[in-house]
Amino acid sequence: TEEAMRMALRTQQVIAEESNVTQVIDPLGGSYYVEALTSEYEKRIMDILAEVDERGGTIKLIQEGWFQKRVADFAYETALRKQSGEKPVIGVNTLVEKEEVHDIETHPYDQTTAERQVSRTQRIRRERDNVKVNALLERLVEVAKDDTQNIMPVTIDLVREGATMGDIVEKLKTVWGVYRETPVF
Repeated sequence: TEEAMRMALRTQQVIAEESNVTQVIDPLGGSYYVEALTSEYEKRIMDILAEVDERGGTIKLIQEGWFQKRVADFAYETALRKQSGEKPVIGVNTLVEKEEVHDIETHPYDQTTAERQVSRTQRIRRERDNVKVNALLERLVEVAKDDTQNIMPVTIDLVREGATMGDIVEKLKTVWGVYRETPVF
């Protein structure tokens, strides 16, 4: 089909224009190029990890919004590079088809799907051993309050006994509260 041909062409264009693979004579020859890229990424990652340690660790930086700011800054810089054309994006700022039609196939909402899921959850709650589930939920709270314990074993037991994700999450909220991301400006 015409759409399949366009997809094949776009795939080739992305490889050629966005990956920079055409900047190397034989990108996989002896894997020197791949090794160089791997070494570069490894160095950059180690530099970031060292900076995290120097700044006081992961938790402190999460609380300060440092990671969120880094991600937001990178997204902004990338958007500027795309807008200026410095970073080519096939079909967006490079090799754009003027008359390209964007028919997006969507799946219509089906109310019966939601009704089936609600019915299934109600049935599970009706048929499970609620005394056992409630005892396990209380055990989950005890374990979650102790930083030296792992909540996975009791969580697995809860799921096996028919506890829903909602049951489990609501109990964990009583211990840990609800995370609110630090706004980044």
